[in-house]
Formats: sequence, C-alpha cells, structure tokens
Amino acid sequence: MAKKYEIMTGNEACTRAALAAGMHFFAGYPITPATEIAELASELLPQAGGTYMQMEDELASIAAVIGASAAGVKAMTATSGPGVSLMQENLGYAIMAEIPLVLVDCMRQGPCQGVATVPAQGDIMQARWGTNGDHPIIAIAPNSVGEMYRETIRAFNLAETYRNPVYILSDAMLAHMSERVQIPDPATYEVVSRKRPSCPPSAYKAYADDGTGIPPMASFGDGYRWFVTGMIHDDTGFPVTNNPDRTSYLVKRLHKKIENNLSRIERYEEYRTDDADILLVSAGIVSRSAKAAIDDIRREGIKAGLFRPITVWPFPEARLAALCQGVQKVITCEMNEGQIYHIVREVAGKTPVGMINQNNGVILSADTILAGLREEL
Repeated sequence: MAKKYEIMTGNEACTRAALAAGMHFFAGYPITPATEIAELASELLPQAGGTYMQMEDELASIAAVIGASAAGVKAMTATSGPGVSLMQENLGYAIMAEIPLVLVDCMRQGPCQGVATVPAQGDIMQARWGTNGDHPIIAIAPNSVGEMYRETIRAFNLAETYRNPVYILSDAMLAHMSERVQIPDPATYEVVSRKRPSCPPSAYKAYADDGTGIPPMASFGDGYRWFVTGMIHDDTGFPVTNNPDRTSYLVKRLHKKIENNLSRIERYEEYRTDDADILLVSAGIVSRSAKAAIDDIRREGIKAGLFRPITVWPFPEARLAALCQGVQKVITCEMNEGQIYHIVREVAGKTPVGMINQNNGVILSADTILAGLREEL
C-alpha cells in the first residue's frame, strides 16, 4: 500500500490524531494559539458521532472533559498558558479521582497574558507542579507536526492506561507551522482503551488495587455505583479524613502507577551522542534548532550531541544521567529562564551545566545556539 501524506499544521495534526485515537468529546474555550484545535474539533467530531462543546471559560472546559471521561468516553481540551492556569484546580481533581483526559497546552509568551501570538516554553514547570500537592503527571513535548500526530495518539493511550491526565506541550510555532505528515495506517499503531471492571456491579470498588496499581474504571450510566471526590478516599471513593495510613497509601499509589512504568512511559531521542564531548539538552521546537547547531559546530571539530526528552514528565533522568557521565559539559537550550536547566543541573552530577536561552517570543535559532556554544566553550 502506498504511504499517505498530507500537509497540515500542528493544531490540525493534534485534532486529527485525537480522533484517530478515539476522542469522542471535546470541550474548550477560544484562546490563541490553540483555537484552531477547537474549531476543527467542532467540525470533525460531530461527523464521527462525537460531541463538541463550546464552554464559557477554561474552568468549565476541563470540568466538562472530566465529566465526559467519567461517563466513559475519551476526552480532550486545548488551551494556552493563561487557560492552563485556570484549569489547575480541576486538573488536581482529575488526578485524585483518576480520571483520564488529554490537555493540550500551546505555549505562548508569558507571564499572564504576555504575547498571544508568539512561542515560548514557559509552561514546563507549570505542567509538572501547577496544581497543589504531590501528584503524578505525564507531559509530552513533540517537535514536529508529524510527531504531534503520533504523540497525540500516545497521549490518549497513556491517559487511558494509567488513569491520569496527560499534557501535550505544543507552542505557537508548532501549532501554526505546516509540514508534510505521513498518516499512519490504523493497523500499524495501537489504540488503548481503559481497563473496565470484570466484577458484578454489587462487588465493584472504584479504587481497589487489582495488583497493577491501576484500578479498573467503570462508566457512569453502566450500572456501577461509585463515589468521585477530590479528597483522600477509600476503595469505594468515599472520603476518608484524619487517617494518616490511608492518606500515605493513596498518595503513594498515585505516584507508583507512574514510577513503576517509566520504561513504558518515557520516550527520548539521542542525536550524535555516541562520541559527544558536549551534550545539548533541549525539548520541543527548540530541539530542531539545536540539531542544526550541532551539525554546524561539528564541522568546526567540536563533538556535540543532543538529548531530547519527548516525554518531559516524567523526565527521563536515568538515561540523561548516564550520558552526562561521558561528556565534558552539558548545555540546555530553551525558550524560558532555565526550566530544563534546573532539572539537568540536578541530574548531571559533577558534570558542568550551562544554558543557552532566549525568552522574548522569538524562536531560539540555530545561529543563536551556535554563538552561545562558542561562548560556553
């Protein structure tokens, strides 16, 4: 069969892939640079038998997505940094209640309203720690339109597998750029659905560990009764107060369902790292500039390589730590004030860590990285 290619933007690839992954519900509120995801979802979802809802704000958007997911369908919302800020309380609710969903964050220049139409990478730490308390999260950062398609499908699979919200960290550049995308044959990729209970409704406990750390999830309306709360709860979902043992058990289980599956969740790319003396670490759209800078500086006799976390959270620390042991210096490249830098500095051990950054709404170019490398060296 001949391969099928199409020209599409990052936002279009995200929406089309969400439908390929089984998305059946989208709720959102317009915000640059994510609005096209909602616009396309409003057109395509009804054609596929799904539901699109235009909400009054971002708080309502993620609340509707949580409700749809609890009712048994795969659900997604899309926004930008200011909208993500408004979603944090309900995101925490989804984490505690173990409601799978996908949240697309098309990052733009901040803080606050910032500049709506230009790219940045200032939401990396917000994705990790935006909501309160110790909590697990998964966040994926594609660097191309084609990868946006593939990783959106994976985001839904991860959300459904681990009963956890999953971020897709895009940005204003990736959202709006157009590239040729190979549309994969549906027979070549897996589409995962959440684990359902096999017991009769009378025996169902919504949060009872079946040995995997990830309880089966019933759907509202299927005859199974369960209590959903953002509070510490017992196996039925009913709130439990002033019980240190239960509190510790539940928080640790939420973390362990991610930590025990790092090899299945983490994904990263290495570029020319086999003989590298200098290791660049970069995620998302900036990693493309970093690759070009590496090729340029190698022509000057300097052996540089790239480590790119595709799964930003959980950050692939073990592999990065191993690479750091074999290089002379590590340098992060990012469009913020050093959010990846602070992670890498903790992981690198005794290896020196530098940073090449730009935080002005302009893409960090290969020429800027190349100049920064010469200064760092």
